[in-house]
Amino acid sequence: MSAILKILLIGDLFGKTGRSIFARHIKALQEKHAIDATIVNGENAADGKGITPDIVKFLQEHQVQVVTTGNHVWDKKDIISYMSEHDTVLRPANYPERCPGTGMTFFDCKGFTVGVINLMGRLFMPVQLDCPFEKAEQLLKESQAITPIMIVDFHAEVAAEKQALGYFLDGRVSVVVGTHTHVQTADAMILPKGTAYLTDLGMGGSLNSMIGAKKEALLYKLMTQMPVRHEVSSDAPYVLSGAVVAIDTITGKSLSIETVYIVDNEPL
Repeated sequence: MSAILKILLIGDLFGKTGRSIFARHIKALQEKHAIDATIVNGENAADGKGITPDIVKFLQEHQVQVVTTGNHVWDKKDIISYMSEHDTVLRPANYPERCPGTGMTFFDCKGFTVGVINLMGRLFMPVQLDCPFEKAEQLLKESQAITPIMIVDFHAEVAAEKQALGYFLDGRVSVVVGTHTHVQTADAMILPKGTAYLTDLGMGGSLNSMIGAKKEALLYKLMTQMPVRHEVSSDAPYVLSGAVVAIDTITGKSLSIETVYIVDNEPL
């Protein structure tokens, strides 16, 4: 019997600021939109780079089913052994197979199986991985016998590469959303064959920052090309952004996608 699942997708949480604004608003968001499952990109959740098992536990306490990542996945070394034993935190699937963890997982949601795939782009990224298009093709061959409900987090720099994967997977997955650039885009749509798409979910962090980090050091770096330390900004106002997607459980196609963009001026 057909039903509709409502999935909340939250963009990159940046450091303690991102975690705090997430914790402040997540319950109200889940209740307002009658959310059935929540997926969060957590690759920057620890000090702006990486994630730890304790942060994973924190997210799970806020009813997060799956945590996706990206190029900073290995920056906190204690996550490596954790990912070898748990499939609730994903690393991009197009990393070499010998890397710890997995790039695809499944979970039960109201009696229906939901699959999540994490991929990473190759254009202007700090590491070069296997082709995300070929890897997606391979994973979908594995998942098609399990569920029609598949969600893809594509951690990539270039909008055109994200759009290309969206159209490549249109009608074959439920959702393709981008992460990594931390700025929510204005192109939420249902693609022609039924896949919900958004180039970038945005982030949780300080709004008047540079992708969550303090501005001054990064401005200096851009003007001088000198290396600097990225420090998490804790300045108000704060932003939490993402999207809510409604998915038909029989067809796996998305019925709607609505962006979430909360600006909060209250001190954390």
